[in-house]
Amino acid sequence: MEIRSARIADTDAVNELLVQLGYPGGGRSTTAERIRSWVDDPTRAVLVADADGDVLGVIAVQICPFFERDGAWARITALVVADRARRQGVGARLVEAAEEFAAGHGCIRVEVTSADRRHDAHSFYKRRGYADQTGTSTRFLRDLPQ
Repeated sequence: MEIRSARIADTDAVNELLVQLGYPGGGRSTTAERIRSWVDDPTRAVLVADADGDVLGVIAVQICPFFERDGAWARITALVVADRARRQGVGARLVEAAEEFAAGHGCIRVEVTSADRRHDAHSFYKRRGYADQTGTSTRFLRDLPQ
C-alpha cells in the first residue's frame, strides 16, 4: 500500500469514500474541484491510501499558523477508510502521513474533531496518542449566511 497525494483520477473513489462516511459530498465535480484546490495549495494536503490502484482511504490536513505565538498547528479535516479496509492499518498509515506533512511545515500540534457518535474513531485516535479534550475545551460554531 502506498500513501500518495490524491489526483483528479481519484475523484470517483474519494467521492465514494466521503459518501460512505456520510459527508455531504456534493457530487463528482465538487469532489474533483476540492482535490484540485487542495493539491494546488502548499498549506494543505489530501492523501490517499492506494493498494495497486484501489483507493482504500483518504485524509485531508491543513496547516494553520498561530497568531498569538510562533509556529503552526495542523487540522485533520477528513479521514475516511473504506468499509472493506477498516482495521487493517490503513487509517493509521494515513494519519502518520498527515502528521509527517504537518511536522514538515513546522507544526507543533495536530487537531482532529470527531462526531460524538463515532466511538470507534475516538478509540482509534486515542490509540495514536491524541488526547480527548472533551470537558476541557469547548468548540463554538456558527453557520454564516450563504
